[in-house]
Amino acid sequence: MENQSSVSEFFLQGISGFPEQQQLLYGLFLCMYLVTLTGNVLIIMAIGSDPHLHTPMYFFLANLSFADMGLISSTVTQMLFNVQTQRHTISYTGCLTQMYFFLMFGDLDSFFLAVMAYDRYVAICHPLHYSTIMRAKVCVLMLALCWVLTNIVALTHTLLMARLSFCVVGEIAHFFCDITPVLKLSCSDTYVNELMVFALGGTVLMLPFICIVISYIHIVFAILRVRTPGGGTKAFSTCSSHLCVVCVFYGTLFSAYLSPPSVVSTEKDIAAAAMYTVVTPMLNPFIYSLRNKDMKGALKRLLFHRRILSS
Repeated sequence: MENQSSVSEFFLQGISGFPEQQQLLYGLFLCMYLVTLTGNVLIIMAIGSDPHLHTPMYFFLANLSFADMGLISSTVTQMLFNVQTQRHTISYTGCLTQMYFFLMFGDLDSFFLAVMAYDRYVAICHPLHYSTIMRAKVCVLMLALCWVLTNIVALTHTLLMARLSFCVVGEIAHFFCDITPVLKLSCSDTYVNELMVFALGGTVLMLPFICIVISYIHIVFAILRVRTPGGGTKAFSTCSSHLCVVCVFYGTLFSAYLSPPSVVSTEKDIAAAAMYTVVTPMLNPFIYSLRNKDMKGALKRLLFHRRILSS
């Protein structure tokens, strides 16, 4: 710990190296952050206040909204603070803490999307057994499993990072403490860390994605077998919002972490990470509220009830 204690802070590059762009980007990211918090809080309040939405699908959606707020808060708040104070630094402990919460909430997003895909699979492919399979205890168990697994993965990466030595104060080529940019600053052997990033990161990224793909393959085949006019369209409409979120989430995620080395650059990494950590959590409430009739109705009732109380 002697080498580690000698490095008490890191420098964060931020989202732009041009000072004249800092205030503009500060205003933009602050607006996106506030919109994200407002949208996801409204989603959670609408689900909690409307008995019609007390179903497994919306139970997981409320947890997804909470994870989205945690993801954007764990990355953007430090960047906004640094721009406001003109101090582009983060303490060693703060960097590890930020890394832990970023990994936890990012992995939670991935797992919740997989669980929601499984819920849609059961609802469409096994509708008669839905209430039996997706009963309350099962939903709570699935939710607890998601939290436990993501905390284990995040804690593993954070503890492995804590054992490394950082001999000099370096600049993290990012706007938050992501694993790869921080590993580049270490003067220790990072082989174990890189191996765990590949093993655990690949598993956490690909396993939920494979589950989602398999679920939707079964859903598509089930819909194609529906012979009732308009029945297939009605069944698939219940999945459209979730499918849009999946495409946005994994599209930006794969762009950020699975690009070939020949096209990797610091600017591209920062832009892709901003899409993944900021834009996606901001878009999710809009996608679910605009493409879901039940959610639109619940939001209207919530806002109308608040308007009556305020008047």
